[in-house]
Amino acid sequence: MSDVLYKYLPEHSVSLCFELIKSNHVHLKIVNERVTRHGDYRRDGSGAHIITVNYSQNKYRFLITLVHEIAHLVAFEKYGRHIKPHGEEWKLTFQRLMVPFIRPEIFPHQLLSLVARHFRNPKASSDTDATLALALKQFDPENDKNYVFEIPYGSTFRIHNGKIFKKIALRTKRIECLELATGKVYLFNPNAEVELLS
Repeated sequence: MSDVLYKYLPEHSVSLCFELIKSNHVHLKIVNERVTRHGDYRRDGSGAHIITVNYSQNKYRFLITLVHEIAHLVAFEKYGRHIKPHGEEWKLTFQRLMVPFIRPEIFPHQLLSLVARHFRNPKASSDTDATLALALKQFDPENDKNYVFEIPYGSTFRIHNGKIFKKIALRTKRIECLELATGKVYLFNPNAEVELLS
């Protein structure tokens, strides 16, 4: 298993991750990329801990996602299954599990301080931290995608399912966009990746 992890994780994080996987009896599945999530944790009918993480060429995003999901498992085991999935117990667990990874041997200089800052109060997704999301994006393979917050108001864009929208307004932390085919207004996470059309 640890040999396989070298393909997906920063080299100096592999042994730490392998220990987390082994000590928590995790059955890890690496799956094709899903648009709605980077990973998930569930306990199956037999009580096995199953964690799925999207295949990613970005080893830093993979690491953060893997530890995020293991934090769910550890928090549920320690505090019980009635806690909020991204509540205080999970945050404390995620912070504690990430501390050994926040080192210059694991994260490059341009990410290290942003990761450290993010983990003072981790969010349900690293994608909701715009600064960290942009910094992580530079380690993704080249693509033609933009974040919604980067494109000008009035621009049209396409999402993963082919639907076309026009960016119209900012509403608190979300961006209001008009679906051109139906005239319905939807709220987008600012860090949603889209294909700019015009």
